[in-house]
Amino acid sequence: MSTAASTSTGAEREHVPAVDPLIAVGQRRLLGNYRQAPIVLDRGKGCEVWDTQGRRYLDLCAGVAVSALGHAHPRLTATIAEQAGRLMHASNYFYNAENLRLADELCAKLGYDRAFFCNSGAEANEALLKMARRHFFVNGQPERYRLIAMHNSFHGRTMGAVALTGNAKYQEGFGPPLAGVTHVNYGDAAAVRKAMGPDVAGIVVEPVIGEGGVIPAPAGYLAELRKIADEHGALLLIDEVQTGMGRTGRWLGQQHDGVVADAVSLAKGLGGGFPIGALLIKEKLNGALTPGSHGSTFGGNALACAAARTVMAVIEQDGLLDAAAKNGEHLARGLAAVAAKHEKSCSGERGRGLLRGLVLTGGADVRTLLGAVRDRGVLLTVAGANVLRFTPPLVVTPAELDEGVAHVDAALTDLGW
Repeated sequence: MSTAASTSTGAEREHVPAVDPLIAVGQRRLLGNYRQAPIVLDRGKGCEVWDTQGRRYLDLCAGVAVSALGHAHPRLTATIAEQAGRLMHASNYFYNAENLRLADELCAKLGYDRAFFCNSGAEANEALLKMARRHFFVNGQPERYRLIAMHNSFHGRTMGAVALTGNAKYQEGFGPPLAGVTHVNYGDAAAVRKAMGPDVAGIVVEPVIGEGGVIPAPAGYLAELRKIADEHGALLLIDEVQTGMGRTGRWLGQQHDGVVADAVSLAKGLGGGFPIGALLIKEKLNGALTPGSHGSTFGGNALACAAARTVMAVIEQDGLLDAAAKNGEHLARGLAAVAAKHEKSCSGERGRGLLRGLVLTGGADVRTLLGAVRDRGVLLTVAGANVLRFTPPLVVTPAELDEGVAHVDAALTDLGW
């Protein structure tokens, strides 16, 4: 166990029935569109957080793959404080220095030519969708607007992103979805080829299905999609919102397959907890989004861009790409051992790097397990219908991963699974 983890007491780990009265405020005042756990988080450091009752939790979800450097990282904290005292926001009617520096560093590091900044993954995917369609419009092919996306995918909560998302529950009750999206099974390149036509603008895909259940792309799948797109003059559009910025052990998930998309969307880990999203494109797409065709009021603000630059610098200087790859394999071995021990309720593990999932089976309810693990002091999330998802900070240690896995093992035993 790590030094930080070893300082916690048994009392901190016990489920304490005391309820913070702020929870009642949340139940009365917040929109009821989330399923919050019955705790109120108050502070954090590294991979640990504490609630308002003083209980310590090991954070192995990192705000769903967002807090790449953990909590209260000294360099990120200092950058945000310094930039807040210098310049926070100036609007896109003017250049700001941090925006330009981040655009240059991102494009140079990731192999792209141009950047558009926004505030979230959904916004990045909205820009991706609009850019793809308008690229063909401005090049005299307005009939090319259809997008091929994947069943079980997730691309965000805005109406355009929901239309791309291949899960009906995210579309229910919001009226007819945006037209011109065809969904096929993830991992089935033949289905993509069959769905192609002269009206297709692009293929939208995740290197690892995240929200849909932590499902990595089959070997050769992304490369085949690149080939299909090229053969039909369409675009390959890759959503790296969850897989990007080191999560899988490379800067981008597509790099494992030697693939370069025409455009890529980023968010989550890019700002290390500060809201920022980005669309990166190859030069051939420049000119699609002309002045006035798209924008984002807060997108590219100096504070968000300064935070993202620091996140990138720390990832590189502290060797966090290699750490994510090595610790991801360490986590995979631990989860595989748990699955083998509890074979009546677990069918195995899957994922890539530090995006991993324990797959439940046999009717085992993943949310029951999620709560049992939380009561033991470990924070995780659910992906799909039956996957317990691990997306820890990239600064996580093997000892902290072992601690988390041990509590999952113990929770399964306590449940009789």
